[in-house]
Amino acid sequence: MTVVIAGVSGAIGSALAERFLAEQPSEPLIGLARKIDAVDARLREHPGVHLIEWQAELPLDMVRYPDALKLLESANGGISVIYAAGLLHDDAVAPEKRVEDMSQASMIQAFQVNCLGFGSLVQALAPWLRGKRLARVAAISAKVGSIEDNRLGGWYAYRCSKAALNMMVKNLSVELPRRYSPITCVALHPGTTRSNLSAPFSQSLAKLTVHEPDATATNLYRVLARLSEEDNGRFISWNGQDLPW
Repeated sequence: MTVVIAGVSGAIGSALAERFLAEQPSEPLIGLARKIDAVDARLREHPGVHLIEWQAELPLDMVRYPDALKLLESANGGISVIYAAGLLHDDAVAPEKRVEDMSQASMIQAFQVNCLGFGSLVQALAPWLRGKRLARVAAISAKVGSIEDNRLGGWYAYRCSKAALNMMVKNLSVELPRRYSPITCVALHPGTTRSNLSAPFSQSLAKLTVHEPDATATNLYRVLARLSEEDNGRFISWNGQDLPW
């Protein structure tokens, strides 16, 4: 099974790549990252890893990567696609506490990275989802993207873009099985994970259960490994339980 992980330079994406390589050492892995230099050296140097530099805000043209194409073609549909890219904050973007804090630029950037990038990735890989083996398509979402579960407000760009990502997953879960069966498409909540994304919120994290990236990867791998066609269209927490949309 060929594994494709977007956001492989991030804490969760990197740990997931390591987990897949450990569990499936003979299977190739295609990793996408904004900057190849930011990917962990172990992954950069691993002979089974093929890295592609890609920004989620831009289209992805797989024709430009013939080595990766050969891996996709040989998978006979048995591809695991995992979108682990995400944006909560950077030098110019911070989670909003009040409606006055919203900005169009931040909202647009969050939607581009957290939602549209996943759609672009699936669009680019769709021709290789067809085959006899089960294809798994998963987006790393977040519980704060649940509309029903939102009781605190705030974090407008992140919440709204993750809710949009969930709708993207739901849409694809309707269309993809009609065209590329056997396939399953799901949204996954990884749980609060210690990473650069969560680092600025140490005071709030003290009240929560925080997983190390390796533990998060183990939990998500367990969920991904158990997916079947019957799971298509689910919003699944790291412990295997369903979350409200």
